[in-house]
Amino acid sequence: MGSRETRRDFLKSTLLATAPLMVGPAAHATASAAELQSKTPAGSDREKWLAIVERVSQPVLEAISQQKLRATMPVEAAAGLVEARSKSTHLEAVGRLLSGLAPWLDAEPSGDAAEEALRKRYREWARLAIRYGTDAHSPDALNFGTNHQSLVDAALLALAVLRAPNQLWGKLDKPTQENLVRSLTATRKLQPGLNNWVLFSATIEAFFCKFGQQWDATPIDFALRKLQEWYKGDGMYGDGPWFHWDYYNSFVIQPMMLNILDAVRPVTDRWETLRKPVEARAQRYAAIEERLISPEGTFPPIGRSLAYRFGALHHLAEMALRRDLPEGVHPAQVRCAMTAVMTRMIAAEGTFDSKGWLTIGFAGHQPAIGDGYISTGSCYLCAAAWLPLGLPVTDEFWSAPAEPWTAQKAWGGVNIKADHAIRDSV
Repeated sequence: MGSRETRRDFLKSTLLATAPLMVGPAAHATASAAELQSKTPAGSDREKWLAIVERVSQPVLEAISQQKLRATMPVEAAAGLVEARSKSTHLEAVGRLLSGLAPWLDAEPSGDAAEEALRKRYREWARLAIRYGTDAHSPDALNFGTNHQSLVDAALLALAVLRAPNQLWGKLDKPTQENLVRSLTATRKLQPGLNNWVLFSATIEAFFCKFGQQWDATPIDFALRKLQEWYKGDGMYGDGPWFHWDYYNSFVIQPMMLNILDAVRPVTDRWETLRKPVEARAQRYAAIEERLISPEGTFPPIGRSLAYRFGALHHLAEMALRRDLPEGVHPAQVRCAMTAVMTRMIAAEGTFDSKGWLTIGFAGHQPAIGDGYISTGSCYLCAAAWLPLGLPVTDEFWSAPAEPWTAQKAWGGVNIKADHAIRDSV
């Protein structure tokens, strides 16, 4: 890809007609696996992802790099809640966006000049976002510790730095590192609820552990032990004591547990006994997520927080990044499935406002789908699906030929293997 305008033209030309893999259900049902594999050049998918990255990210990162985020970002929220959500929405946008971009920001050069130019600019913007967002004297100082929502998005910012330790920690100047630590420390006074929120406090402590700060093992121990209590079976945890049929196993629970265990591992083996069951369940849930993607590139609109759009695929993206997909689930089929979902959702009319900011919705602008805690900044959790961009261009995820995903194979008459639950104990 060449200039920014060229990438925008590429995005426009590909989102509505991305590839024959995106055609209607009748074609999916009759196409053979071999036909489906031959229809989309593998190399084009990474360009589509990067075009989506730029389309979604630029308004946020460019604005905060100029200390104009508060001045320019709209705040959409439920009726009567705009003022309340304005206290947290800017940190939401920054923390969520960086948590998804981080592996790509920290990755080695791809060999593509256009991608490297984009990455260079985004690395600079990301560091400026942390600099200005944690500087109490900046017009774009973000609110840490002043509202309960800030615990969520401080943790996502911490997760971003855990995923990009070179670019988002090592290359920060000393004052910015100190401001980041101070900002995250301010959230320690916030008590998480007895649900997925326990992982936010734990992630912040894991950040402190990883980067040689004073850290408290108690929130990590509490979160990991509670999640084991809340395990419901077949790769699924309760969001608290009860099972919720939503995407929080993907939005938060399983990716954060994996990253917490990784962050503390060089310092302590205290929780290593949990790794084997956590990873086995993570593989099973990745298999479930991949099977939920329909032949047409949709997934069921079940549960709360649907305005995170393809952020629902966070866990599948995490497992792809780790090269730890379940047996029989190939990286290429995950790439194709995720590309189909993202291109379909991003192309829905009304996804962006007239100035390029995300709107509240699942497939377009659907404000009624926004829960009371949802605002403009919340929507940027969609970035969590981009984690595989941290893999090299030569990795099988990007280099292997296009391959139909499980639902395409099943509805296309391919003789797929039976699916089975896992039966591990708590």
